[in-house]
Amino acid sequence: MKKKLERIALLLLLDIVAINVSFLIALLLRFEIDPHNSEFQRFLSIYAGTFVIVTLIQLAVFYVFDLYNSLWKYASTIEMVKIVSAASFASAATTAYFAISANMLPRSVLIIACLLDMFFVGGVRFSYRAFRGLYKRTLPSVFFKSNRDAIKPDFIGKSERKRIMVVGAGDAGASIIKEIQASEDREQNVVVVIDDDPQKLRRKIHGVSISGAVNDINELALKYRVDEIIIAIPSADRAAIQKIVQECSKTKCKVKILPGLSDLINEKVSVSKLREVDILDLLGRDTVVLDIEGVSNYLENKVVLVTGGGGSIGSELCRQIAKYRPQKLVALDIYENSVFSLEQEMRLLYPDIDFEVAIASVRNPSRIRDIFEKYKPQVVFHAAAHKHVPLMENNPKEAVLNNLLGTKTVSDVADAFGVERFVLISTDKAVNPTNVMGATKRAAEFIIQDKSKHSSGSIFSAVRFGNVLDSNGSVIPTFKKQIELGGPVTVTHPEITRYFMTIPEATQLVIQTGAMALGGEIFILDMGQPVKIIDLARNMIELSGYKPGVDIDIKIIGLRPGEKLYEELLMAEEGIMETRHRKIFIGQPTPMNEAMQEFLKADGRGVEELNRSLLIMKDEEVKDWLVTIIPTFTKTC
Repeated sequence: MKKKLERIALLLLLDIVAINVSFLIALLLRFEIDPHNSEFQRFLSIYAGTFVIVTLIQLAVFYVFDLYNSLWKYASTIEMVKIVSAASFASAATTAYFAISANMLPRSVLIIACLLDMFFVGGVRFSYRAFRGLYKRTLPSVFFKSNRDAIKPDFIGKSERKRIMVVGAGDAGASIIKEIQASEDREQNVVVVIDDDPQKLRRKIHGVSISGAVNDINELALKYRVDEIIIAIPSADRAAIQKIVQECSKTKCKVKILPGLSDLINEKVSVSKLREVDILDLLGRDTVVLDIEGVSNYLENKVVLVTGGGGSIGSELCRQIAKYRPQKLVALDIYENSVFSLEQEMRLLYPDIDFEVAIASVRNPSRIRDIFEKYKPQVVFHAAAHKHVPLMENNPKEAVLNNLLGTKTVSDVADAFGVERFVLISTDKAVNPTNVMGATKRAAEFIIQDKSKHSSGSIFSAVRFGNVLDSNGSVIPTFKKQIELGGPVTVTHPEITRYFMTIPEATQLVIQTGAMALGGEIFILDMGQPVKIIDLARNMIELSGYKPGVDIDIKIIGLRPGEKLYEELLMAEEGIMETRHRKIFIGQPTPMNEAMQEFLKADGRGVEELNRSLLIMKDEEVKDWLVTIIPTFTKTC
């Protein structure tokens, strides 16, 4: 507060001087700089008798125009317009005063004084900004650090300030550099800029040289003794970001990044938006483009039910569906804690959406019927499932009950209530399954295809995709935890690969398939290129600021029961058909064997018989039964 008052007092004093000097110079110019001229003497005498009132009038106008509250270190054209307007109004008010007092000065004097006011008053403020920029950019690096009262030698000031490399000499990079240079504390100093555009090389941006391309990052980081690298290219695609991050990882610098354009919409580029580089920046993909009209047509004003609504996929489905203004959105889940958190979030973010929670198990036919009777859903997304491969390998009965019978129960009730669309969330592990989880999901796909053939009007389809980044229990949060604990990071096999996509991308594409389905399709999402898990581990260790094998070890622990080296998205006998969406394909349906057909023909009796059988079956017998209905299932243990 004291500094502010001191600043205002200084501005007032300088304005008082400026106002009166303007009038004196105007009088001298009017009378050809002849102080002995009798007319000059007469008008100077008039002004001498009125200068106090004239000064107060002008200061009052300046106050009204807020010339004493602006942050002049950020002065721009807006402030210049404000100064011109204030000086013009002050001149008009002064002219009115002289006219009323019958002591009028020559009009030319008033006009010249007004112009000089603009020059002096504006000059005071803009020179503050210019001197401040020069002082902070030049003087501290030569003599002392700018934000300290005590004078310090150059080597002390420099050692305290982070030396910054900015990657990207576009608008975003320029904004970041400008903000850092204008910072009050100046704890950072941009020393070099990187850009791949050869036309920008050796040029300067806000006084900082553009000294090289992305491939030069490591060399220039050493040359300029860089402490931190800022990636300021929000328009860059994932491949470009990955290349930059890989070059940055060769240095010992901390790396920060601006979010992408989709995250910066309507928001100003600023240092506050910088965040640590995350593995999602490397593995995430480009923004999904949806057929908004098609999606809206089947979701807007509809009652939508999401089973497994508290899980990673189910909860994100709820968030995405809410954007299309359903009449009611119901999240069904057996675990009340996760779905309770979702309910709180939805009520906060989407207060206008009628959102409800149903606590139930998809294994319970009577409870599922009650829920359909109560809400009468028109669209169902079936995401409820057990998904962890090793756990289901050791608990095959639970996998059959939840993934197979649960899907049968929900789809039967949905068909009986005449839902318009039913979408099953499947997995790439259903292809030539080597584990119980994959076999039960393949059986669920068969259930949906069979239901589509015999349904009187409902559209049933399934969507198959790989791993989603950062989902509960997935490899990324596991690696994060292991790194936090100091390692080792455990990888099952040096050659193991997986497909990845972000949770929002997966759910948006799932919603899109609902609009495209005609009945019986198994939609296959474009998962991009598979990623080696050991490379993922190395990247995560490096992004955390450590060296793999030096600071944190990577330990190979061997494949887990039922785990494949490579996941597949299609079965060998399946063909693939393109759709109008470049990231969505359709696998041609494959015939089910007699055992699966017999189970489905038994309908409710088959479910009851299987439920009774599971009570007395041993785990190996459950797996053997799965082989009979899914011949492509290969038991690994």
